[in-house]
Amino acid sequence: METPPLTPTLRAKQFTNLGDKFSSKFHDFSLPRRVRRVLPLYVGCALTLLIILNLDFLAFVPSPHAVTALQRHDTPLPPASTLPGNSFPQKIWQTWKIDPLLFGITETVRATTWLQKNPHMRYEVITDASEMTYIEDHFGPNGFNRPDIVDFYRSINIPIIKADILRYMILYAEGGVYTDIDVEALKPFYRFFPERHDEQEYDLVVGVETDMPQFRDHPILGQKSESFCQWTIISRPQHPVMMRLIERIMAWLKGVANEQRVPITKVELTFDQVLTGTGPSAFTRAVMEEMNKNSPDQKVTWDAFHNMDESKVVGRVLVLTVEAFCAGSGHSDSGNHNARGALVKHHYHASNWPSRHRRYMHPAYGQVEQCNWNADCVRQWDKDVADFEKLSEEGKKDKIRERLLLLQPPPPPPPPPPAAPPAKQPEQQPEQQPVQQPVQQPVQQPEQQPEQPEKQGGGPEKVEQPENQDQQTPVEQAGQTEQQQQEQPAEPAGHGEQQKALEEADQHEQHVEHEQQQQQQPDQPEQVL
Repeated sequence: METPPLTPTLRAKQFTNLGDKFSSKFHDFSLPRRVRRVLPLYVGCALTLLIILNLDFLAFVPSPHAVTALQRHDTPLPPASTLPGNSFPQKIWQTWKIDPLLFGITETVRATTWLQKNPHMRYEVITDASEMTYIEDHFGPNGFNRPDIVDFYRSINIPIIKADILRYMILYAEGGVYTDIDVEALKPFYRFFPERHDEQEYDLVVGVETDMPQFRDHPILGQKSESFCQWTIISRPQHPVMMRLIERIMAWLKGVANEQRVPITKVELTFDQVLTGTGPSAFTRAVMEEMNKNSPDQKVTWDAFHNMDESKVVGRVLVLTVEAFCAGSGHSDSGNHNARGALVKHHYHASNWPSRHRRYMHPAYGQVEQCNWNADCVRQWDKDVADFEKLSEEGKKDKIRERLLLLQPPPPPPPPPPAAPPAKQPEQQPEQQPVQQPVQQPVQQPEQQPEQPEKQGGGPEKVEQPENQDQQTPVEQAGQTEQQQQEQPAEPAGHGEQQKALEEADQHEQHVEHEQQQQQQPDQPEQVL
């Protein structure tokens, strides 16, 4: 006999009965007391384990900012091999005192700009601790085998000379782009190479730093008025300009040591000697010589780079405008760092070497460099110096004294006058003691009696003075005494006559006692004063 199909009502009743049976079966079930005590601990450990196991997974979940950045760069950058400048070594070089891991905030911010703008390039910092190892590896027996260069660098004690020659050694050994630690990258590396120039036409990239040829004959500014920038240089390996600089610096510094009759370790240099020996002036001369060497049909002078509107290639050297590396310098029509052609920004925070080297300073008119290439300022400085030389020795001293007074900072403003002490009110004065008839006492030391001031009222008590009485001048004390006398209440009638009678009695007693002492004096032995 077939079982009739269950209706919905019967099916619901069947499941209800099953639930009742299950509930009745586990109704009396309970965990042991010990298990219930440690159950929260087990649950907490399990949750902690789950969190730890999922940390790696959470690390790979991109943040909203990262997702936005990825969406912004959906279009991949072109391969580095197709970017301008790819024929030059893709290496960024810097030199500093310490390792990049120990950089301060300022150095880190500047250096990071080069990595952010050029993620495909290598980056290396040669430090004070690693410089000798680098030089020995590349210029020692296993490198270019120039022990004279290694020994020369080891003998240098002047930091700026070591910094200058080290950059030339690095670029000669491996090439790439060298930039000072305080230089910020404004554009990517490939923007340093104008597309209208064929990279195979040049091996060195420099930028104009100072373009002030009107001062080329100036006795102080002339050697600095036409120069290429030295804080950012791009070069191929083994470029002859770098080796020319290295060898020329060696010969120059040895000559200075011979003139001073000291070893190289004790040479002292002025500011201008540094510029002309290893700095921008020396670098410019070496570059110009290379240009003329590679341009036999024409003589290259600075006129080719004066007021440049765009870059040009001369003698296998690409010369960028002053705006490229020296924007914002305040001279040479350098523009500002927001210009389209500005490639780097020099912050000068690491350029403290000028303070260590003496530069020419006129005793009355200071340094002409403070004019910052302002023609009117330089002209006035020259005129003042010429007039100064015409003065007599006494006139020169007076002019120097006059200029020193002008250079002194203005005196600080005088301090505010002290607040006047509040006027003493009558109620603040100590209450006047009632006048009492004084008891006459025998005078023990009549010779000291005139030194004691007479006390008003004849009382033996000392009148208390204010706490600041010792700090007042005699004039102020006299004025204050007079003011106190005026503020005191009037004496009662008859008090003056009593005081006069007392004074006469005291004088009579003093006179009698003095006569008695004179009568007794012959009987006393003679005293030697």
